[in-house]
Amino acid sequence: MAEVLGPVEIGAALAGGYLLGSIPFGVIAARLGGAGDLRKVGSGNIGATNVLRTGRRDLAAITLLGDGGKGAVAVLLAWLATRDGTVEQQAVLTSLAAGAAFLGHLFPVWLGFRGGKGVATFFGTLLAAAWPVGLAAGAAWLATAFLFRISSLAALVAVALAPAIALGLGRPRPIALLALFMALLVYVRHSENIRRLLKGEEPKIGGGRKAPESAEG
Repeated sequence: MAEVLGPVEIGAALAGGYLLGSIPFGVIAARLGGAGDLRKVGSGNIGATNVLRTGRRDLAAITLLGDGGKGAVAVLLAWLATRDGTVEQQAVLTSLAAGAAFLGHLFPVWLGFRGGKGVATFFGTLLAAAWPVGLAAGAAWLATAFLFRISSLAALVAVALAPAIALGLGRPRPIALLALFMALLVYVRHSENIRRLLKGEEPKIGGGRKAPESAEG
């Protein structure tokens, strides 16, 4: 492989990653599982949390795995394409594919560019691109969720820490930039959650309180 990635490799990683990320697993699982149109349920979000509002834990689990897995598959394909390249080439191409998959989930072409909030896809891509970083971010999510019992807060803390974790663990710079890119978009997509957190109105895990925009995904 050439020392510099060519436009074909970059274009394939971006296009392939975006199309993979655009697959709306929540919508597909809900429809095939007989739960109806997910976009007309609860918050209308396409993520696993909203699927759970249909009362179908099995469909929610499928959605969670699908949304995380599609990002991981995009990373894996980019890694395979650069398996004979340098560490830097692998980091660059896998980061591009991961970022494109993340954008695909947030703005899926199949749903008029109205997608999810990206938390599951964030963790899926990060675990595949740099599993120690993904595990550390996941641990941050679990710790925050245990302490405060607020899913959105746990997600916001975890994604905010991920770029620093990547740098602290000595991951290639493209991985840290990928984590930062995804974290910024997660914060944008969670603007309503942040407003409720500041007001002390964000529902807690298992609290049974409804919130139109509290879904992850």
